[in-house]
Amino acid sequence: MQSQTSKLRSLLADSNKTIVVGGAHNGISAKAVEEAGYDAIWASGLEIATSHCVPDANILTMSDVLYAAKQMVDATDIPVIVDCDNGFGNAVNAMRTVSEFEKIGVAGVCMEDNIFPKRNSFYAQDNHTLESPEEFAAKIRAAVSARKSPYFCIIARTEAIISGMGIDEALKRTKLYVEAGADLIVPHSKILDASEIEAFAAAWDGSAPMIAIPTKYKYATIDELSTIGFKIVIYANFAIRSAIKAMTETMRRAREAGYAASVDDAMVPLSKMQEMVGFEAMTRAERAYVHSNTPSPVKEKVAV
Repeated sequence: MQSQTSKLRSLLADSNKTIVVGGAHNGISAKAVEEAGYDAIWASGLEIATSHCVPDANILTMSDVLYAAKQMVDATDIPVIVDCDNGFGNAVNAMRTVSEFEKIGVAGVCMEDNIFPKRNSFYAQDNHTLESPEEFAAKIRAAVSARKSPYFCIIARTEAIISGMGIDEALKRTKLYVEAGADLIVPHSKILDASEIEAFAAAWDGSAPMIAIPTKYKYATIDELSTIGFKIVIYANFAIRSAIKAMTETMRRAREAGYAASVDDAMVPLSKMQEMVGFEAMTRAERAYVHSNTPSPVKEKVAV
């Protein structure tokens, strides 16, 4: 069976392919991303935090994110890339992060140059402090040293543009991160058009593939981003945002109508849910291997 790392590397090697990635937060949302035809899954830090009903601010531990990512790996056959925020600490923490996530079979991890504890890029705030480029480059070197397979992807994301440091600082930082061993880079932007991303792409030296996350510059199409040089496009948080809207509206409608059938049109049938979670495979296994539905009696030991 082809590993996730080799699957992602095969996609990256296809010069005619723009890789489209969908965000998820658990096994069933990852399955939905796969069924929708995406090439890979983004285990989104924002989505995972939101699914726990906490802010995206390093409140969850590495183990929390690891558990969510493992669900995604187990539920799907396409590569999973994990948003690991700032590596959950310093360079030593980043080394353990890489080691633990590689063990569960993900294709790669992404780390950003936010300080610990981080704040989500889109939170309104006056102060967006970043690690020094030298400190974060050392973290990338540490992460690279910790991986077992050279095909496991280490992705470096800079918040320099979002923090107001400008395009030149973002270019300086990402160049340093690639020299430290990053396989791909993410220049992040939060303005409502793609002008910052376009300016970065025009000046980028091509030393590593670029990733776009068009959460804010949402009118930029995949084709447009591909044309200016982005290899991967991530729709990072659609699953959790749409789920919140659907859950709230469906539960409200059912409560107001007062009968269960009132929301049939808003839900997948139970049969579809059973199909997605592998109910038929479980049933076949039961037929093949479970000879009785009655638990075997536990025999008491007789004292001698």
